Amino acid sequence: MVVIGLVGMTTKFAECTLGVRYRDIDANGTVSGGAMKYLKKGLAERGQAMGVVGSVLAVIFAILCVGASLGGGNMFQINQVCAQFVEISGGSESILAEHHWVFGVVIALLVGVVIIGGITRIASVTAKLVPLMCIIYIFGALTVLFTHFAEVPQAIALIVSQAFTPDAYVGGLIGAMLVGIQRGTFSNEAGIGSAPIAHAAVKTSKPASEGIVALLEPFIDTVVVCSLTALVIVITGNYGEALGSAGNGIAITSKSFGSVISWFPFVLFVAVTLFAFSTMISWSYYGQQAWASLFGSSKIVKVSYQLLFCLCIVLGASMSLGAVTDFSDGMLLGMCFPNLIGVYLLLPVIKEELLSFRKHAAEIDSATRPAK
Repeated sequence: MVVIGLVGMTTKFAECTLGVRYRDIDANGTVSGGAMKYLKKGLAERGQAMGVVGSVLAVIFAILCVGASLGGGNMFQINQVCAQFVEISGGSESILAEHHWVFGVVIALLVGVVIIGGITRIASVTAKLVPLMCIIYIFGALTVLFTHFAEVPQAIALIVSQAFTPDAYVGGLIGAMLVGIQRGTFSNEAGIGSAPIAHAAVKTSKPASEGIVALLEPFIDTVVVCSLTALVIVITGNYGEALGSAGNGIAITSKSFGSVISWFPFVLFVAVTLFAFSTMISWSYYGQQAWASLFGSSKIVKVSYQLLFCLCIVLGASMSLGAVTDFSDGMLLGMCFPNLIGVYLLLPVIKEELLSFRKHAAEIDSATRPAK
């Protein structure tokens, strides 16, 4: 996951640069962008034949993006929130242990209020709280690591050694690589083409400047946050349980934090809920953009997708984690192929934008530097 996070910084830079370069801005100032745009418009610049290829890739990407928005950006998120709520409310004795769909209906109504009702205040508050919860999460992880400070080197050594040692649980080196690639890509979304949809809305005249901002995301998300989580799980002795019962998901992380900070599972529930809520709102936007590129932007088309999205929240809360994860991984993997083909073919454009930004930055630096 660390390797994928570091490599993903380059991928995220490339795709977000293209997302800004080939975005569309209508007469009302509404911005639309993403892989659908640069696959179609960017490849069309390279000739008629490439334009046809780009149009086909854009349609394939849009279909898969809709699937991913309903899976990884929706059902997986609510599945983990619901699991954590059951965990802190009594586990198998919880009133919702056999009625997850009730929790799903509540969250679906809240999400529906934002994406269908246009109530942006909830989304705005969530956007402000999520960074705070991220800081609290990192602080909690550092607290756990501090209390087991002497064991940190051993934990790191164990993670590295297990990555290169045949193991029955993960299938040895190849198995570890596959799982690491899946989870790392799921974590930072680098290379799958979703991030450019959001980054396309930035206010800048230099696409590469947004690419540079975007490349920090995989580092913070996967290299920092996910590594801290892994160390917490290993140091608290829950990694064996994690390998032996893959369906537990977030319950393992909750147990690991709770073994050192008794009240942290409640904080984790709040953090995960905010993360999931903001992620669902974001992915509803990604999916809606892809849906519009396929079926148009009429009101009926828009509402039909939004209703489908809310229905999948209820389904995601009720399904098993394994089924949700498999569907999510499949959609996200599918998105990678058309997106990365397009990014590769458009590398000269990315280079051009980077050189242009460097020249622009050098001119600003020269103009603002005091005369000797």
